[in-house]
Amino acid sequence: MNTAKKLRRSTEGGYARGDETRNRIIEAAVDLFGEHGFDGASTRDIAARAGVNAPALQYYFENKEGVYHACIEAMTDRAWQTLGPPVEHAQKVLSEDADTETLIDAFIGIQDAIADTALAKASKPGRRLFFAREQAGYEPDSATKIISSRIREPLNNATAGLVARISGRAADDPITLIRAFSLHGQLMVFHVAHRSTLTFLGWKTIDAEKAELLRSTIHAQTRALLEAWSRERDEALAAAAKSTR
Repeated sequence: MNTAKKLRRSTEGGYARGDETRNRIIEAAVDLFGEHGFDGASTRDIAARAGVNAPALQYYFENKEGVYHACIEAMTDRAWQTLGPPVEHAQKVLSEDADTETLIDAFIGIQDAIADTALAKASKPGRRLFFAREQAGYEPDSATKIISSRIREPLNNATAGLVARISGRAADDPITLIRAFSLHGQLMVFHVAHRSTLTFLGWKTIDAEKAELLRSTIHAQTRALLEAWSRERDEALAAAAKSTR
């Protein structure tokens, strides 16, 4: 399996990140992979949409799989710039004897970052469709492995750890995992089911004001649930202490 071809000049981090031509090819490829899927998008169409000739695409990426991997790498890097800081903060909070309010705030911080990435993608059809196809399992497994190792695993571990501490359950308890995933699902539905969202709400698009309404409403729901689970934890601990007297 081939990976993206290395450039013939000095690069930083494996790619010439500031190279306009390369970035233009990636942007065009994201749109076409989103519209037609990996199998349906051709390198010829990608090159044409990017306004370059086929040799230029081959120079940067060698083949279609190389282009696809570059798209995944670019989207993952961009997502981690937003998600990385709150996830790392949550990991720090979990390593300390933090109180419940701090744990809840850390979870809301991660959720806020997810909102930024999900709602930004929702406004860009190509990115939304690219992500939806990958989520549905229609695209190369190699892409899923990159996203899982760099985004999903640290994100899921942090959020499951926070819900576990808040609720008093184990981090690998199925209830903990379902709760953590469902809290994120509140946001992701507005990204994945974009058309249904707009139809149901009677909106034409999700502008900044509407995005803030979604964000604040979901934050309030999340906080209410986390606080309820923390009360359940405290009640269970109190009952256990009482039974041992």
